[in-house]
Amino acid sequence: MKRVLSGIQPSGNLTLGNYIGAMKNFVKLQHDHQCYFMVVDLHAITVPQEPAALHEQTETVAALFLAAGIDPAKASVFLQSHVSAHAELGWLMTTLVYMGELERMTQFKDKSEGKESVGAGLFTYPALMAADILLYNADLVPVGDDQKQHLEITRDLAHRFNKRFGEQFIVPEPYIPQVGARIMSLDDASKKMSKSNPNPGSSIALLDEPDVIRKKISRAVTDSGREIKYDPANKPEVSNLMSIYSHCADLSIAEIEAKYDGLGYGPFKKDLAEAVVGALEPLQQRYRDIRSSGELRTILRQGAEQASVIANETLRGVKEKMGFVKP
Repeated sequence: MKRVLSGIQPSGNLTLGNYIGAMKNFVKLQHDHQCYFMVVDLHAITVPQEPAALHEQTETVAALFLAAGIDPAKASVFLQSHVSAHAELGWLMTTLVYMGELERMTQFKDKSEGKESVGAGLFTYPALMAADILLYNADLVPVGDDQKQHLEITRDLAHRFNKRFGEQFIVPEPYIPQVGARIMSLDDASKKMSKSNPNPGSSIALLDEPDVIRKKISRAVTDSGREIKYDPANKPEVSNLMSIYSHCADLSIAEIEAKYDGLGYGPFKKDLAEAVVGALEPLQQRYRDIRSSGELRTILRQGAEQASVIANETLRGVKEKMGFVKP
């Protein structure tokens, strides 16, 4: 089976966009791929984090992985910081990456813009991201369109290492699903729905209460006119809402257009809210069950043990090729 690696940062509340665009695909991939899914807590600290909040949010994201349907019997679920090889290979990758490559990273530019001082980790974190992927010799990496640049630098580093030190790394390929890869913000359909958006009304958090979801959708921006038509170029706002509806209610876009022909935005948004509430209620109940059961720590420990077997083997090969003395 091909090997898959992906991770999500424990910063901010996971959104419906994370669920549709990433986590639902993780669940599908686990059935016919060897999967490693991690909470990338080392990446989270590239910007300041309050310790108690980081601790709670890390456990929350891990529990949401499981609540979304990732099965620890089929995929390894773990915390990045629990596998020390990530930090060690991350350092080794910083010695191979070039300053110019890091300076071109758009996410560094976005996150550092307007700040008086920026930690070096925010600048060098693509090296750690490359290490995350290369440690497992992942064949496929699920990424959104906005993450392609990070995978490209990983591919470049894999080629560079293999050429300089000998064949070690598989050069990973992106896995970009054709459907559901990009859910947009509720307040601006030109931007991706993001857990880092300071406007809470811009996104639906996976743990939002039903009435909160209903209120957010009722206030979601719509285009001029009242026609329910999928036209991303001319009606981006309603097209985004239709995409959300399609995924949550398992209806085709054509079925949604026919259902609301001539009815306007009011009935459409009311039914959309109920579809989202209905899709998230089972996930939220599973999440509460997981958190109350006390099983999360055991699952994460087992996942880290499984991941460490592969990661440590890769790290040994890398260090041997680079000339480090064996202990």
